[in-house]
Amino acid sequence: MLYLSSTRRPAGVRGSGAVPSTVIGLGLVSLVTDISAEMVTAVLPMYLMYGLGVGFLTLGTIEALYAGATATLRLAGGYASDRLRRPKTVATIGYALSAATKLGLPAVGGSVAGIGAMLGLDRAGKGIRTGPRDALITIAAPPDVLGRAFGVHRAMDTTGALLGPLVAVALVAHTTGYDTVFAVSFCLGMVGVVLLALCVPMPAMAAPAVERGADKRRVTLRQAAAVLARPGIRRACLAAGALGLVTVGDMVLYVALQQRSDLSTTLLPLLPLGTGVVFLLAATPVGRLADRVGRWRVFLSGHVLLLAAYLCLGFIPGGPLAAVLVLALHGLFYAATDGVLMAYAGPLIPEALRATGLAAVQTVQALARAGGALVVGVTLQFASAQTAFTCLAVLLGCAVLVGARLGKGSRT
Repeated sequence: MLYLSSTRRPAGVRGSGAVPSTVIGLGLVSLVTDISAEMVTAVLPMYLMYGLGVGFLTLGTIEALYAGATATLRLAGGYASDRLRRPKTVATIGYALSAATKLGLPAVGGSVAGIGAMLGLDRAGKGIRTGPRDALITIAAPPDVLGRAFGVHRAMDTTGALLGPLVAVALVAHTTGYDTVFAVSFCLGMVGVVLLALCVPMPAMAAPAVERGADKRRVTLRQAAAVLARPGIRRACLAAGALGLVTVGDMVLYVALQQRSDLSTTLLPLLPLGTGVVFLLAATPVGRLADRVGRWRVFLSGHVLLLAAYLCLGFIPGGPLAAVLVLALHGLFYAATDGVLMAYAGPLIPEALRATGLAAVQTVQALARAGGALVVGVTLQFASAQTAFTCLAVLLGCAVLVGARLGKGSRT
């Protein structure tokens, strides 16, 4: 083993139940940034489907780009963070890139290709920052409360996701177009960059213990690649990929739900609020539950809840109650999977290579979800919603069984 993971308690943490200030600071950054991001995301399906008249095929393609673009630079961001030992700096660059793309959206106007390019750059910024940010959380928080720490961070992140659509709808209702939404989104994104740069403390990092003769200051590509060969990480990547291939994209799910439930198109930007409220309320308690009963078990249970949402979309008659049920299941799915997977994988990776390892898991998941979004978009374009979501439910059930088998050898 080239590196030894540190098990010391980070400075400033008074007890095993405390959430470090670094985690709270990162939560505030994510809160502001998610208001910025979700302002755009909330109005985008309505703008594309009912403004530009695109179909499910185009929407699924954009969703695939939206998910896949994060993967293009996740590994690069994670590796740069580990090699330079500056996760905060790398994360700041990612946040700044995402903020800058909000100014590009008004410039491309109604061009679907231009919108796709700007969204791709925005997601590339997210890819750069996600691994270093999650590595900061795992370094700052004691191992026995990682689930809680990620739950607190994701809860604050989701608060921003809740506020974003409300701000966007209010701006659209009181202005003549979408340009104001994009401008305000840019300003909020830059506020997040300033908060990260000036207000988030950098936790003390353990000095890596390396082989004799190796460069003690730099992480090499060989060392980074060795992380992916670890059995626990390899299993996590395989399972995340299998499950990601049958995970529907958010935009496609919300449009399908709006159409199946016969809801007004004006309600479409508000559907993410249903998911967000449940996610916000459940993230921290589900994180605590994962710490107690097993993070992998909770992660797989979240996908079972998503399977139930697929069945509801395929078979329950439309109406507001069906919409509420699907959104509740969708929110619980995110609460049981988003931060829990990182809390599961983090302790399996040496601290000096943690951003790279976490980025590898996230990259596999993002690429798989990009492929899944494209397949779902094609299926909904040429088949009924009942057929599409029934097939998805069956495939997701098979993927959960695969994940349960892979998790047997590496339970945390």
